[in-house]
Amino acid sequence: MRYGPAVRRRKLGAELRRQRDLAGLTSGETARRLGWHQSKVSRIETGRSGAKPSDVARLLEVYEVADPELRALLEALCGGGASDPEGSRRGWWYAYRDLLPPVYRDFISLEAEASDAYTLETTVVPGLLQTPDYARAVTRAALADLPRSQVDALVEVRIARQSVLRGERPLRLHAVLDEAALRREVGDATVMAAQLRHLAELCALPQVRLQILPFSTGMPIGITGPFIIFSFLHITDLDVVVLDHLTSSLYLERKEDLRAYSAAFEVLRTNALTPEDSLTFITKIGGGA
Repeated sequence: MRYGPAVRRRKLGAELRRQRDLAGLTSGETARRLGWHQSKVSRIETGRSGAKPSDVARLLEVYEVADPELRALLEALCGGGASDPEGSRRGWWYAYRDLLPPVYRDFISLEAEASDAYTLETTVVPGLLQTPDYARAVTRAALADLPRSQVDALVEVRIARQSVLRGERPLRLHAVLDEAALRREVGDATVMAAQLRHLAELCALPQVRLQILPFSTGMPIGITGPFIIFSFLHITDLDVVVLDHLTSSLYLERKEDLRAYSAAFEVLRTNALTPEDSLTFITKIGGGA
């Protein structure tokens, strides 16, 4: 159980070590080619110290890694891409760096680079599926003492995050949403009605698979609290479970944790309504909102 930045450093280091092995180089040979001390390569590979984007880029050149998607992913893991001149989905949060705590920036970077996200939400609509008014109401409820300007900025961040659902390689979102999140009025009746209509519209997106877990299902395994699993196309060892807490997030990366949460999600998905029936369910509740 680790905090996000530590997970990211360790996973980046493990993949860089794998690329070095594939290149047939020792850590000493790599260091000599770059004019570094061998200890620097070792610290990066073990995650004991962070790596600058320029360091990662140089390592990837030495290892002759040409795959642009893999390079982009590894550079994002070390915090790169913040000044991307091409305006890609990576690094847009750099403008909000003074507002967002490191653990949230880390979460956003993982979300931006993941190929799939499997999420269970028990109390509120997932952030990627929220309307601006719903997001504002949730933020105000969670951070009541925050100035309006900062609330507005956080809402902007949440809405900007939703860009991962669109584009050439959109994030595939698999969401199981407890019925309570549909029934609980957030903001007011108008805000909630608009949110339910928005959910119904999102169900039409091929990259969004939304399933509702109705009260009638009872208490299947995994319903103890919300979680999200990020899965990565190129490096399965980067897969991670994120658990949100009031003041921070915890990241679970052990294979046994991933297996347990993945199995729990499958049970939830099996017990939930199908996407088609979920759309009907949402529309029915929205009609009475």
